[in-house]
Amino acid sequence: MQTQENYTDFLPVGPLALIPLESCKTIGEKINQYLVDWRKKRDSEEKKGHAYREYSKDNYIVKAKVPRFGSGEAKGTIMESVRGDDLYILVDVCNYSLTYSLSGQLNHMSPDDHFQDLKRIIAAAEGKAKRINVIMPFLYEGRQHKRNGRESLDCALALQELTNMGVDNILTFDAHDPRVQNAIPLHGFETIQPVYQFIKGLFKAEPNLHIDKDTMMIISPDEGGMSRAVYMANVLGLDMGMFYKRRDYSKIIDGRNPIVAHEFLGSNVEGKDMVIIDDMISSGDSMLEVASALKQLKARRIFLCSTFGLFTNGMDKFDMAYENGVFDYLLTTNLVYQTPELLSRPYYTSCDLSKYLAYIIDTLNHDGSISQLLNPVDRIHRFMEKNNK
Repeated sequence: MQTQENYTDFLPVGPLALIPLESCKTIGEKINQYLVDWRKKRDSEEKKGHAYREYSKDNYIVKAKVPRFGSGEAKGTIMESVRGDDLYILVDVCNYSLTYSLSGQLNHMSPDDHFQDLKRIIAAAEGKAKRINVIMPFLYEGRQHKRNGRESLDCALALQELTNMGVDNILTFDAHDPRVQNAIPLHGFETIQPVYQFIKGLFKAEPNLHIDKDTMMIISPDEGGMSRAVYMANVLGLDMGMFYKRRDYSKIIDGRNPIVAHEFLGSNVEGKDMVIIDDMISSGDSMLEVASALKQLKARRIFLCSTFGLFTNGMDKFDMAYENGVFDYLLTTNLVYQTPELLSRPYYTSCDLSKYLAYIIDTLNHDGSISQLLNPVDRIHRFMEKNNK
């Protein structure tokens, strides 16, 4: 981790302000508490000047709300002044647990609803905040990142819409394709990998775990996630393998070509622990099929790691797969909504990203470099040296 002296020597861009939308309320409160604690400990005579006004506070969260009319339309309202502030707005576009009334009918919020609410808050702050930063862990429309034939290019349009509204920096996690940042080449865009948190989560799930190349492999469930698995394998000094999704291109089911089979490419997995890492678990079919195929190849324990656990078809198939010994542990982050059912599962481990996000926000507020935070190789090596003993 960066030492505080690395970035706190720089003057803050402006007074720090956070607006976690209702979809990010829980993680937003955790981030706020970290920032409050750090800055109170850091408070000193050197930080009493005008440039450090409102540096140490009891709360950095600015009250905001998005009330709705009976028709389902809404407006964004910021309840406190943000003039001159360095503003960070957090939104979870996957939080379907929130509801609103639409002509008397209960309606669950969709990613489109969350994105519109984000724009409403940006519009309310426009022209007042010194800098606007958006933290959107699950990138809105990130799966629609490239055009095939006559279809919309939603992710690029959304990014351009945000920057045209005055957003300076956009931070996301594990973007489906980072090249989408080419849509806004003159603005800040960072896609962050939570590999360090996953490694900590592995030891949290299995405290007696020992990681070395003879007992563990990193697996990419498809060719699209190769870079993610390659990075983790190289950092840990492990071998890796991947699965190739053989699809039937003569059919389209639910908007995509169905997978015929998963073909494994890699060395012998017999008797080794497998860490299957991917950006998201949607229905979970592909992840479980990969785990089942590895079990048939006589792999030992299976760790399923995914940045975003959406579980769009519920937890039943995971419960059944766990009971049948298809996998041993499931790890996802708290960057998106986690259902009580998921948190109650004995095989589930949550990887908390709130402290990591607090470090990133604190560093950016001082206009410091976050390169060491984005590439935490040294931290991973120190953690491994400590825990592999």
